[in-house]
Amino acid sequence: MGRRLLLTNSFLFIISLLSFLLPSLHALPLSTNSRWIVNNTGQHVKLACINWSSHLELMVAEGLTKQPVDVISKKIKDMKFNCVRLTYPIYLATNKTLASQTVRQSFLNAGLSKFILADLQANNPSIIDLSLNDAFQAVVASLAKNNIMVILDNHVSKPAWCCGYDDGNGFFGDQYFNPKLWIKGLTKMAALFQENPYVVGMSLRNELRGPSQNTKDWYRYMQRGAEAVHKANPNVLVILSGLSYDTDLSFLRTKPVSLSFTGKLAFEVHQYSFSAGLDWKTKNANQVCGNMTNNLMKNAGFLLDQGYPLFVGEWSVALSSISQSDTKYLNCLLALAVEHDLDWALWTLAGSYNFKDGILGKNERFGLLTQNWTDVRNKSFLQKISVIQSPLQGPETSYRQSHKIIYHPSTGLCILKKPVMGIKLGNCSESDHWTYTPQYTLDIEGSYLCLKAKGLNRRAKLTIDCQRRGTTWAPISASKLHLATRLSKNTTACLDVDSDYNLVTATCKCLRSNDTCDPGSQWFKIADANDFYY
Repeated sequence: MGRRLLLTNSFLFIISLLSFLLPSLHALPLSTNSRWIVNNTGQHVKLACINWSSHLELMVAEGLTKQPVDVISKKIKDMKFNCVRLTYPIYLATNKTLASQTVRQSFLNAGLSKFILADLQANNPSIIDLSLNDAFQAVVASLAKNNIMVILDNHVSKPAWCCGYDDGNGFFGDQYFNPKLWIKGLTKMAALFQENPYVVGMSLRNELRGPSQNTKDWYRYMQRGAEAVHKANPNVLVILSGLSYDTDLSFLRTKPVSLSFTGKLAFEVHQYSFSAGLDWKTKNANQVCGNMTNNLMKNAGFLLDQGYPLFVGEWSVALSSISQSDTKYLNCLLALAVEHDLDWALWTLAGSYNFKDGILGKNERFGLLTQNWTDVRNKSFLQKISVIQSPLQGPETSYRQSHKIIYHPSTGLCILKKPVMGIKLGNCSESDHWTYTPQYTLDIEGSYLCLKAKGLNRRAKLTIDCQRRGTTWAPISASKLHLATRLSKNTTACLDVDSDYNLVTATCKCLRSNDTCDPGSQWFKIADANDFYY
């Protein structure tokens, strides 16, 4: 009787929740239009996601001992993320013994103290005695209630931290990675959330890796997994990751996947600074940036030209203290993300972990939130990434006209006109409509004004005399992010931002191959932007 009453109440709760959500669901589900993700009215939907881990040994979403789940979900929304890449282990769907134990039991089985349980009880009393499976659904429901889309990411099979090269979780046929069980788990997860429109995508597997990885098995099992997910839930996007820790999809250049469905397929790539070893610290930043950009486009970015969305499912820096080398990487990646208007998911939301490496509440230096999950760890970082949280481009049918913006990754701002022929840095959403002409001048549309250098260490200005020296601007260096102009026969200068945030022209810096300085103040990206109908 009690179980029947519980099921009835659960059913009524779901109906109530869906009734609450229905007014805002008119644009879902999502699909693809060539390289763009769009809603059901054809408008470009930019996935600006944050990763939220739920794949470790406890199989519980991180942070629930620190804050109520709805508080966390609202904070995600307040930080302008529209999406969560929610990780889970496949055992959550396939191991009934594990998945049916309660959250309380999972904590007790791990030997965690009554004080931790007391924190969990205080913050999430409605979750502590749910099964792990139901607790996961409660987190998804909380995100949906806050109009946050969810991408279900199968991070591992056996719940554990990821990712060791030979940890048994890396590739099909490894100790904990049974392909049939994996497909069974994906199918169950897809079906489980079929009625929740806010579950908009499923990333089939995180960071395939290890000594046994190969393309033959990749095609065999990824295609089977994709078909199984689509059959169980045709509404969701199916997102396929690559080899070598999800840095390599190059094999798709000559042999595309073969699937029975269209309009739902996207691909995923990961990009961290440590992928380049110590290069960001020991080598010239322009060369390292050029290499990273070229490699990412060669190994995954070509899929955009083939007509598929590319989702950068993990990228980040240590937000507790951003090093100079991480700053260089971040500025380079942001320039690339703006240029191609990429979809993405930042690693990670977690300021700390419930239980990791035998440590309670272990700090996460990559975490966007502080260790107690109450505050943003680095508010300037949020400002810096704000431009990539909204769509800049889209399908041709979705916009009236296209123009250019001049983006400065180091500040996250764009060049704007100010009174008396001046220029300034400001919010990219307020950017003037620039054009980059065949003569290499940067003009403001609908005017006779162009960008001009007045001399070394002087403020750049606008002018109507656009045929003299100092008005042509060319991307130089291996990064293609310096904007250089000729001031005289023997003098070249680069656009720069000084310590007072003035736009000036200065001697181009960090160009020599042995320079390890930070060129960030002189990095600019001329990028496309659209005026949307909506």
